[in-house]
Amino acid sequence: MSAVTPSRPLATVDSRVEPTARTRWFEGAGRALIIVVIAVYCLAPFYWMVVSSLRRPSDIFETTLVPTTWSFENYADVFAGSTQFGRALLNSLIVASVTTALALVVAIFASYAIARLNFRFKTAILAVIIGTSMFPGISVVVPLLRLFSDIGWINTYQAMIVPSLSFAIPLAVWNLTTFMKQLPYDLEEAAMIDGATKWQAFRKVLLPLAAPGVFTTAILAFIESWNEFIIALSMVNDPAYRTATVAISLFTGASDFESPYAQQMAAGVIVTIPLVVMILIFQRRIVEGLTSGAGK
Repeated sequence: MSAVTPSRPLATVDSRVEPTARTRWFEGAGRALIIVVIAVYCLAPFYWMVVSSLRRPSDIFETTLVPTTWSFENYADVFAGSTQFGRALLNSLIVASVTTALALVVAIFASYAIARLNFRFKTAILAVIIGTSMFPGISVVVPLLRLFSDIGWINTYQAMIVPSLSFAIPLAVWNLTTFMKQLPYDLEEAAMIDGATKWQAFRKVLLPLAAPGVFTTAILAFIESWNEFIIALSMVNDPAYRTATVAISLFTGASDFESPYAQQMAAGVIVTIPLVVMILIFQRRIVEGLTSGAGK
């Protein structure tokens, strides 16, 4: 009998073709073009608002990309006279800061309980929490206006803070619950084995790890509270308690037949700049909060 030689495996042919330098260049250029188009689309309204705020009131309807005559008159007019815009900015800061702080306190404990405890209807509770934030603000204005009128809360800060919490807390709970679920439970167990109580493990181990997520949630809650309009417009008619968004909508021109578009543009820039600066300063923390998880 003749010896049978083992058959050699056939060489496999790799069908993948390495992209050429020209192909990679076109792919990179395509991605860059898409990013530029999206950036221009998103930033164009803000750019036009800035440019319009730097025009003279008589030139507000010009269509040039840059003002023909630069003027800061609109910014001076915003704070001049009886507009009380400086007070309105302070009111917005108070309402947004208190709303954010209270929402974070509630959301931290609620998200920890939802992420760590096993109980029935957990998914349904999360669905209800996020569902409450989807109700339009106008749907709760009438009952809240009646309630706050009866208890004497009209023209007060709490009349704006309490309704804002109904939208800020669901957002904060949802974000922090997703983040808490990614943190390893082994760290808490190790801390308790070393003698820490449940509260100490939460405060000294879990909470520092959750700091990026808490920080990101605080930024989002602050922005939402800062931009709130319909509740503040409905619950407050005293200029001493108006927020900046309401004050902008109530600007009046020199006569009843004139709309102060230039001053409104300048006020819009003033209201938007603090948020932009805050995002630019804390962008690293925000990215950490959106991307960090159990691997940390």
